[in-house]
Amino acid sequence: CDFDIFCVIVQDRIVENNIKVAATMRVHCKNRSLLFLVICISSYQHRSQIGIMGSDAALVHEDGSKASEVYSYHPSEFASSYQTLRDELAESLGADGCTVEEGNKKGNVGRKKLIAAAVQMRSSSNTPGNKNDAQSFFERATSAVERAVVDHNATLVLLQELFLGPYFCQSQDAALFSLAEITDDNPFLIAMRDLARRLQVVLPISMFERKNNVYYNSVVMIDADGSVLGTYRKSHIPDGTGYQEKFYFSPGDTGFRVFQTAVGNVGVGICWDQWFPEAARAMALQGADVLLYPTAIGSEPQDPTLDSADHWQRVMQGHAASNMVPVIASNRVGTEVLLNNDGTEKQ
Repeated sequence: CDFDIFCVIVQDRIVENNIKVAATMRVHCKNRSLLFLVICISSYQHRSQIGIMGSDAALVHEDGSKASEVYSYHPSEFASSYQTLRDELAESLGADGCTVEEGNKKGNVGRKKLIAAAVQMRSSSNTPGNKNDAQSFFERATSAVERAVVDHNATLVLLQELFLGPYFCQSQDAALFSLAEITDDNPFLIAMRDLARRLQVVLPISMFERKNNVYYNSVVMIDADGSVLGTYRKSHIPDGTGYQEKFYFSPGDTGFRVFQTAVGNVGVGICWDQWFPEAARAMALQGADVLLYPTAIGSEPQDPTLDSADHWQRVMQGHAASNMVPVIASNRVGTEVLLNNDGTEKQ
């Protein structure tokens, strides 16, 4: 590739009131001889006291809580919070928000050096006493993008899978289908297009998508001028304890895609796609300069003794080695517990 790759990890945590950058590396790509892999991981768990991705219990987060604290939520309450935020955001955009037609017009942003940031956020609320506050997720995501660009000169920022809320696929609840959005009428996506255009940054946006009568786990690729380049829909859908995605998502119908962005050719898979070598190979054969995997993987609730962290990392290192292409993954952090109406864990 004819550009440098400079990856940083912007984590949603503070120590002594300063955002900590967990890793900073620069790789000069010459004659396709160097490989680069950065994985943004920590302790993402489905329930308390199940460690898998390492412990950061001593860290203090921006909301004053510790990483060891559990984020618990009721599906219907979080869905209501999400709808309230959606309505407020749509109203605030009003006539000033970019329309679908405006958003898809190509701007004058030229070729940019690829400086990629992987963002890691834990589930928490900005509202004291309210852990179902969807606004927290949205505000911290946009803030992380701005920090990555302003503080680290990032030109591509990768947020984690389904970053607008907790990973709700732990169990089955029909109320959570209200989180699904139509791509062309999505105030969150409009806001992210505005953000990308203002900061001149490429943003792969993970979302729960509704298309006609079908629901998908999708990524919408937004270029540095705010235009929408297209959508990738997750091909491999898991169905097991703690990861009951087949209740919510259908297998994607887009095939594996590579997007020609201002920072190069960007391929995107989603979480479980990374366990399958054909996804990475298909994108590499399409000329991908970098592979992205927004992710939500953590503990194995059916057997606390299982630790898939090393296996997970080795597979992605294999993608990088076998395809001679950098691989970047962004995972969530913390402990999330989905609750029944009576306050017991819904699992």
